[in-house]
Order: sequence, then structure tokens, then C-alpha cells
Amino acid sequence: MSIPNRKVVISAAGGPEVVSVQDSELPAPKKGEVRVKLLYSVFGGSDINMRNGTYPMQEKAPLTTGYVSVGVVDLNGKDSHKLQPGDLVCCLSVYGGQQYYTNLPEPFIVPVPKGIRLDQAAAMVLDWTTAYGMAFRTAKLQKGHKVFVHGLSGSVGNALLQLCKIQGAEVYGTASESQFDALRAQGAHPFVYTNKDWIQAMKDMGGAHAVFDPLGFESFDESWSILSRDNGHLIGYGSNGASLNGKPRSQAAAYADIAKLMARKLVPFCPFNASFFYVDRTQSTFVPELLKCFDLQVKGEVDVKIKKTISLEEVPQMHKDWTKTKGVGTVVVKLPYADEYLGGR
Repeated sequence: MSIPNRKVVISAAGGPEVVSVQDSELPAPKKGEVRVKLLYSVFGGSDINMRNGTYPMQEKAPLTTGYVSVGVVDLNGKDSHKLQPGDLVCCLSVYGGQQYYTNLPEPFIVPVPKGIRLDQAAAMVLDWTTAYGMAFRTAKLQKGHKVFVHGLSGSVGNALLQLCKIQGAEVYGTASESQFDALRAQGAHPFVYTNKDWIQAMKDMGGAHAVFDPLGFESFDESWSILSRDNGHLIGYGSNGASLNGKPRSQAAAYADIAKLMARKLVPFCPFNASFFYVDRTQSTFVPELLKCFDLQVKGEVDVKIKKTISLEEVPQMHKDWTKTKGVGTVVVKLPYADEYLGGR
């Protein structure tokens, strides 16, 4: 049977006015699905891009955003037996995390370990697995490497900062000047992106072994220019520049940016490397890297920063305030059942 539900709805591609929170009905889980009562989700650049209709290969509106789902199992669909009602779980849901209940495909549901803070677990499902894969698997960072991170105070950027420091790398990057003190306290060397002093500063130091760039477009050119000739590696991800500057670009333009990035390493005798990184729940690396991130948090080896916690009802306003939101880390969406669940633990 279906159940009453409440969810974020993006009715069409457009500005913040197309986002609302609506009452609805959630159908019973289909074969191979599990109904989950949600506790937390996240809000990020993908929400803005989906609202604009520019996220790569996205569903057409109307749609419900929420790239991450953290909650408890409520009901198993037919042939779903791996989980029991009440189990604490998470999923890289891509859609549907910003609602009271959601139906998730059982194969992509991951148990959440005991002892982890649930808002931080939500931040790790996408943001930290992205950072982990880039730092450890793609960049293969080593002690003494110099790295440059665009958006040090952002959700993925701050995760990169901490993971790179764990590896013994020296971390530089860009951020809002209001966050400099907090970032320096974490061991970073921040620059203001817009004044471009960071370009000459990094060249004077011999360049960076790895540059992590979520901005795309012309930013890739500047990031390429500061690579070290000692196996320098530019890693693009996210393509979130448009969500930050309020100037949406088409899906075709985003693909062109990626093609431009990947073409760089094809130049004969080029001393640099280039990659575009993304996380997908079908990747064999996803669950193992997520569990490693969870383990780092449970052991207290990382500090998962939460920039802001908002309610489901505040999601439409966050679409208006996204570029003005101050702080470090991930914006999490707290669903109403979270307080009841946490109060009973």
C-alpha cells in the first residue's frame, strides 16, 4: 500500500521559484526495493544544477532531489530480504533523499555502522567518498607532495584537505577570505580565488603534484598552469562553477569542459596528467571506500565538517541562499523523524 509522504519537488528547469515542498503519496516498494524512513540527506551543487536542468544525464522535471539518503528500513518489497525493519542504512540515491520516505533499490543500500554521527555519515556518502577516491586512488598522494584544492571550505574540498593532510601532503587552495582562519587552523595555506595571486605563488614553489578543480571552464586552464613537471596531475570533478557564480551552462558545455580537460594529456611529450573523477554507486570501489571513510570517522581520525543543518521545509530557501551560505563543510537536510530516532538511542 502507498503511504502519505512529503517531499521537495522541482517542477521544471528554472530559478528557485520552481522548488517547493509538497504532500504526496509514496507507492509501496516494488520487487527488489526497500522503503526507508529518512533521517538525513544533503544539499549541494548537484541540487542547483538539477534545478537548472544542466546536471549530466539527469531525469527530467518534475523530480525530487536528494543525492544521499540516510534512514531506517521501514518495509521490504518482494524478494528483498537482506535488511530488516529498523536497520540503519544509507544509499547514494542520486534522487529522492529530500522527502520523508523513499523506495531504494536493495543492491545499493549500505548498512551504517554503530557509533557514527548520522549527519556526518550523510556527508560521507557522496562528499567524502569523492574526496577519498581522488586523493588515494587517482592522485596517489604521498608524503611531501604539494596539492592545490579549489574550494577548501566546501564539502568535498574540506574532505580533500583532511585526507591529504593524513597522507602527509602540503595543502594549498582557494577559499573565501572569511574562512582563512579556520582553514589555517586545519593546516591549509588558503588564497582568494579571484585575485589570481595563487597562480604565481604555486609556480614559484615549483607547482603542485595534484590540483583538484570542481569549477571547470577557464579554471581548468589556470589549474593546468600550476602543475609540477614532476608528474603533475589535474583532477576535475563536479563541474559546479555555474552553481556558484549563478550563470548556468548547458549540459553540452559541461561535456565540452570535460573533453577539453581529457584532451590535454594526449599532447605528445606532455609532462602532466589529467582526469575527470566521479562517484557512481555501481562502481566496485564505491562501497569499500565509503566504509573506509566511515571507519576514519568512527576512529576520530577526521572531523567531518557540517556547514549548516536545514529542515526539509527550508530547502526552497537554500536554493536562493546557496551562494551566500558561509562556513565549512556539507549542508545537511535533517528530516523530522531524526529527532525521534536519535532520542530513542
